[in-house]
Amino acid sequence: MGRQLFAYHPRIGYRFIPGLRARIPHEAGGYLVRINNAGFRSSRDFVPQKPRGTRRILVFGDSQTAGDGVDNEQRYTDLLEQLLPDCEVYNFGLSGTGTDQQYLAYQEYAKDMEHDLLILAVLVENIRRITARYRIYQDEAGQNILYAKPYFERSNGALVLKNVPPPPRPVREAELAAGEKGLVERGGRLPWLRDAIRKKGWKDFFQKMTRYQPFPEYERADSPSWLLMRAILKEWIQNHPRPVLLMPLPFYSYVEETSDASNTQKRFRELADELPCFYYDPLDDLKKHPRKTRREFRFKHDIHLTPAGHQAVAQALAAHLQKIWEK
Repeated sequence: MGRQLFAYHPRIGYRFIPGLRARIPHEAGGYLVRINNAGFRSSRDFVPQKPRGTRRILVFGDSQTAGDGVDNEQRYTDLLEQLLPDCEVYNFGLSGTGTDQQYLAYQEYAKDMEHDLLILAVLVENIRRITARYRIYQDEAGQNILYAKPYFERSNGALVLKNVPPPPRPVREAELAAGEKGLVERGGRLPWLRDAIRKKGWKDFFQKMTRYQPFPEYERADSPSWLLMRAILKEWIQNHPRPVLLMPLPFYSYVEETSDASNTQKRFRELADELPCFYYDPLDDLKKHPRKTRREFRFKHDIHLTPAGHQAVAQALAAHLQKIWEK
């Protein structure tokens, strides 16, 4: 998703342009984006007080939750609202963000909002975004530009917020100091090799044959990236006064079984066992679908959830929440 859909924010880095209505070109034929007055994808404005007799769920995540590639109404959050009786779901997803920026968005816009459940939908790829200080976007001419982002560091067991406010102007990579070039989030390791394999159409085969691990950061419980992710989630959950559901969203290669999710699942399960929260990992439920169906949960080229993928997540999550509420 291009940067032109976003407006600068001095604490989060950016949000969607409030009030925007736009149709975004896409391989599936385009999709409609509607933004509310707070700067989040929603067909309605968010209000502090929830309706009487209604459960309200707040959901935070990145582009998989914000719904890149699909209309607002096709997202798993909007479908979840239809599946659960007397339920209202507010989607605070922000495309391109990491769990660090999502935590800041919660503090800025949702901390004092009435609700019954907070869902932290952590796309497992976010473990790379939280350690980055710059992210790559495309400008209106299709050229890559970098924007600095806020980030957290760990210091003596506490989180310390850095780079707030972030500079509003973009920079070119050539302008970065030598020590900063390794702090750009590029979507994974060896981008030149990944691009070559993708262009040849060998990606799925290569991953399956090599048992490629897209996120080695989860292999060790003491890896710096995981310790930072753990610290952010721990502070967020422990300081939240209402019930929280921690939900790691699996990477597509985990769903399609071209890479092994066991280390990733282990890390999040260990964390949830330490914290006062509910926990739901949708991977096992998604893997119950036939392999051909699972491949249809993402687009042909774009790895975001298709309408079918959102439907599968919504149905699995709704069933899990109903079990929680029945207890």
